[in-house]
Amino acid sequence: MVPMRSIIWVMLFTCTFVLYMLRTNLSIIILAMVEPSAGVSNRTSSVPECVALQQRSVNSEVSHVHSTPHYGVRYDWDTKMQGMMLGAYFWGFVVNGIPAGPLSERFGPRKCVAVSFLVSTFLTLVSPLAASIRAELLIASRFFIGLFAALVYPACHGLISKWAPPAEKGKFVSALLGGNLGTVITWPMLGSVIENISWEWAFYITGIVVLLWSFAWIFLVFDHPDKHPWISPEEKEYINKSHSGTVSHKKRAPPYKQISVSVPAWALVVAQFGNLWGLFFLMTAGPIYLSTVLGFDLGRTGFLAALPYLARMIAGFGFGAIGDFLLRRGLMSKTKIRKWFTVFSHIVPGLFLIIQTTVGCEVNWAIALITLSLASNGASTITNLQNAQDLAPNFAGSMYAIANCIGSTTGFISPLVVGHLTAERNGIYEWQIIFYIGAAVYIACGLFFIAFGSGEVQPWNYEEETDVGISVGTVRGTDNKAFDSSTVD
Repeated sequence: MVPMRSIIWVMLFTCTFVLYMLRTNLSIIILAMVEPSAGVSNRTSSVPECVALQQRSVNSEVSHVHSTPHYGVRYDWDTKMQGMMLGAYFWGFVVNGIPAGPLSERFGPRKCVAVSFLVSTFLTLVSPLAASIRAELLIASRFFIGLFAALVYPACHGLISKWAPPAEKGKFVSALLGGNLGTVITWPMLGSVIENISWEWAFYITGIVVLLWSFAWIFLVFDHPDKHPWISPEEKEYINKSHSGTVSHKKRAPPYKQISVSVPAWALVVAQFGNLWGLFFLMTAGPIYLSTVLGFDLGRTGFLAALPYLARMIAGFGFGAIGDFLLRRGLMSKTKIRKWFTVFSHIVPGLFLIIQTTVGCEVNWAIALITLSLASNGASTITNLQNAQDLAPNFAGSMYAIANCIGSTTGFISPLVVGHLTAERNGIYEWQIIFYIGAAVYIACGLFFIAFGSGEVQPWNYEEETDVGISVGTVRGTDNKAFDSSTVD
């Protein structure tokens, strides 16, 4: 009674949900693990700057050291060490970023995602023990979680390429915004767990949730419709016919040489870099900004830092529906949709970050502008997030893996930048510089994609085999109609 591809959509959505639980949990937990003033040489008080300014305005005494709630053992890690911990996940993600694409295509999305989450669950559960022994062990744990997490998005894109009819691609790609809800739920939930129990239990609860979900994935998901035991013959036929020969079940190596010289492929890489800079910067540094500069307690920090991701998810669903509507009605070509909506996914978010630098300690405006920035970035569901499916349906996993690998370097670059700029002083001025950098990356990458991006299937997507010097394969024209090249003299 329920289409099987609807269940696949739900599993894709919840897949990115639990992935982001693993990715973002440390951003809130580390606030309870570290001494607030650790590593800040010129600070005599742990009172956040905006709180101190407010206290001065009413002639309050601020020279005392702000009392620190007890959430468990605290470590004296400086801001650079914290930056390494927050960035270690992304180091692992980048190392396995490009191999993850061929691996997901070789072994299939079902196996790759299951292995990724089972390993990550174990490493998350032992994280408190690792931290108690040595900081470097926690860094290593985060590195390997990122290493295995790199398999997930290429696997998801491979699954979408096999299950999503072209007219439903926007809807299916919007499922990958489940990570935003994962952030929305994870930060407030773990903030409450930390305040009421301890930060160690924040790791344990994350691991337990991911473990239970992994069993559901193994039971419900199969790599393509032909393999699923419960799909109806009618739905299977509809999906297979809708692909019109653009998708092959044959396993073959990605054409890296052709990809490396493809201008549209590089445009996607650049667009993904800008998208992930804004996303990962706010993901890793957002809670720190709200807690240590604006002065929110841990529970409110978790909720407020997660709010922009809820807005991004809701907006992403809306943009995905708009893209599908425009394409289905023939109102805009794929290329025009990708380029025009880059204004919303990259340019507008950058402008909101620039405005953010003018609000200072106006807390309501600060949160509103960050929320609007990420909400507008929800348009990425019909720009860079969907573009790998456009360029190469047969290699969507590998193509996205390349873009995501390079883009994910922002996950460790941005925490290092934040750690460096706030090492001596963590105030409004330093964060203005950080926001300017984020805005510049957003806008520059968006302009590059508008200039050089494409929504058309690239020639290297199609299968070509050589038999006794005669090319036998599928050749495509611009009208996407196939003919057998073996019949051509």
